[in-house]
Amino acid sequence: MNLPLVYHPDYIAPLPLGHRFPMQKFKALHDLLLVDEVAHPSQFYEPDLLPRSWIELVHAADYVQQYCEGTLDAQAMRRIGLPWSPALVNRTCVAVGGTILTAQLALQFGLACNTAGGTHHAFPTYGSGFCIFNDMAIAARVMQKLDLAHKILIVDLDVHQGDGTAYIFQDDPSVFTFSMHCEVNFPSRKQTSDLDIPLPEGMEDEHYLQTLALYLDDLLTQVKPDLVFYDAGVDTHEGDRLGKLALTDHGLWRREMQVLNTCAARGVPVACVIGGGYADDAQALVYRHSILHRAATEVFRQYRM
Repeated sequence: MNLPLVYHPDYIAPLPLGHRFPMQKFKALHDLLLVDEVAHPSQFYEPDLLPRSWIELVHAADYVQQYCEGTLDAQAMRRIGLPWSPALVNRTCVAVGGTILTAQLALQFGLACNTAGGTHHAFPTYGSGFCIFNDMAIAARVMQKLDLAHKILIVDLDVHQGDGTAYIFQDDPSVFTFSMHCEVNFPSRKQTSDLDIPLPEGMEDEHYLQTLALYLDDLLTQVKPDLVFYDAGVDTHEGDRLGKLALTDHGLWRREMQVLNTCAARGVPVACVIGGGYADDAQALVYRHSILHRAATEVFRQYRM
């Protein structure tokens, strides 16, 4: 058995000319994994559209309906930052289904990776920061609803705080939210995760990895999760347009190996999503995202999952 990967065939939605959200990176990531022989086509699973009722486990029904029908007001759409289209609605719903499928595969095989996901700025009643529906929060709720997992740990290492996720689970002891992020970055108004680690601007590999090591193993001991969702945002990279931290490619590799090895050594299933990443060099950005899948492949083989 090889590492299970989730692919989104409908992940490209048309955007206005000049729009800077790198939506085409998702298909490019899939293609790079094949070209570099990190993965084989047989490893990819395609998600189905999910029932709207599953989205409504986290999001208000009127918000879900208005977004899906294209009737959100202009201010709400500006807060999301992406222009509405039927293709984007489909992409958004398939993406959430992809993270749900990634979680199911992780519970089955021990480790699975999405080629998308990490929309952690979405709140119950509105979207924000390119995030419409909160895929990790919905997937966590679906795993609980299906009685597949009860205690869940969300490890969010995107450079931006997972504010929507923190808000959604703020009074829920069954889901522990951990966010390690740049303190002087979006969102300007932070929420309160179960554990927030704000990092100073410009932090480099060694200090970053040492900081992560102070918390991760203890968290697994403390929380005792049935499942970990890992948001492996690469906007922590020194070359990211929206980052403000200074990790290198090698630092990202070491981070992914650190997270995945720590969880695998304890037998905790991990569902990985790619999180944020923003760069003018599209090829370099896609490679950064692929580091997660390269590391996961190594860990999957090492532990013979």
